[in-house]
Amino acid sequence: MRRRPQIALLSDGRRLHLQDGPIDLIVEARGRADEVRAAYEAAARRFTGLLDELCAELPELRMAAEGLTSLKGVVARRMHAAVAPYAADCFITPMAAVAGSVAEEILGVMLGAATLNQAYVNNGGDIALHLGEGEHFSVGLMDRPDRSGVMRTLRVDSADPVRGIATSGRHGRSFSLGIADAVTVLAATASRADAAATIIANAVDLPGHPAIIRKPANELQPDSDLGGRLVTREVGELSHNEIAAALESGAECARQLFDRGLIEGAVLQLCGDMLVIGPKDIERQRSRRPMLENAVHA
Repeated sequence: MRRRPQIALLSDGRRLHLQDGPIDLIVEARGRADEVRAAYEAAARRFTGLLDELCAELPELRMAAEGLTSLKGVVARRMHAAVAPYAADCFITPMAAVAGSVAEEILGVMLGAATLNQAYVNNGGDIALHLGEGEHFSVGLMDRPDRSGVMRTLRVDSADPVRGIATSGRHGRSFSLGIADAVTVLAATASRADAAATIIANAVDLPGHPAIIRKPANELQPDSDLGGRLVTREVGELSHNEIAAALESGAECARQLFDRGLIEGAVLQLCGDMLVIGPKDIERQRSRRPMLENAVHA
């Protein structure tokens, strides 16, 4: 029997809330009223049973991506495709792209059912985005994903190649091997952004530093796909030079992904300092300014 998710319009009457177990989506579409209604109906139909599809292949989705060929579901295969570029160089499982891949799936069925001016699917801060000609989308900025309060915004225009935004770091919903407060990635799709954010956040690190407390992932969550790998739990006081070194380690990873065409940009945040990797070569910004927030503002 299929699960019965919670599906309802929010109080503003514009946004749709879809929730089933750990999947919690905020969806907004803009266009003609009948097109928006058709898009929301398509989203609700596809969302029903989606978690069950993923659970049916969960053992495989928690395996190392390299050499994994047995996945059958369309979302599961999208997850694997997003992490595949990294599989030969490090341990990564398709679960690193689950949030972005789910958001991308729901957006895809909406666009298949309706003609929309603009739409987004926000899965806990991992966002799949559609922008019609002349449309734009603004993302709120803050210093880390577990805090609220928008400080500034980043605008994505329809002519930009960005259609996916994702954030990863030690304060997020998933474990991180690195020490970044948050790494937000802009990419062509939400699944690609999700995978890359995980990789870059892991690279923001100071291996062996005594102020960093790490624990085996499976001691904190027995079924974690990371097994016994050490994940960051606390970060003590770091010097300015140590913060800069950790950020630079992540920035170098981001530059490589940018050069490979895997991302369109990234913002790295640690202890109030920030680095921005973008299309205009390498733009470095170290400041006390905040970074990309998990909430969005269209």
